[in-house]
Amino acid sequence: MGSASPRDHLMKLLEPVAEAQGLDLEDVKVTQAGKRRLLRVIVDRDGGVSLDDVAELSQAVSQALDEDDSMGQGAYTLEVSSPGVDRPLTEPRHWRRAAKRLVKVDMRDGSEVIGRVRSADDSGVELEVDGGERRIDYQDLARGRVQVEFRQLDAED
Repeated sequence: MGSASPRDHLMKLLEPVAEAQGLDLEDVKVTQAGKRRLLRVIVDRDGGVSLDDVAELSQAVSQALDEDDSMGQGAYTLEVSSPGVDRPLTEPRHWRRAAKRLVKVDMRDGSEVIGRVRSADDSGVELEVDGGERRIDYQDLARGRVQVEFRQLDAED
């Protein structure tokens, strides 16, 4: 593996596997769970990830790991999933996928904005804030998070 960290090595190994399935590899995490290790592979794509996508990717990831021996000879559990709602919005694709969702944005200047994502591109995000539109460049954002809402959006929302 050289000087690359185990996580970096796994990301490099599994990124093309996810891309072959039309998915973005968001993260990999290895944690100790008793005597076993747990390998979490987090993937996403525009339109979301189905259970069939997870099943197919699990098989492909398992095969890639067996061929590379990245996890060694010890027992481990493989978990493939999509990111949860609490995942920070850090990439333009995360903001694009949050379209129509209510978000809380922490700005670099210390202020906070709560609004609904209308659109996102490579340089920033358009939010509906208090009935008006507000464009925020990514360089001005510290972080964003989707807010959990307990009502369904109307068809026109």
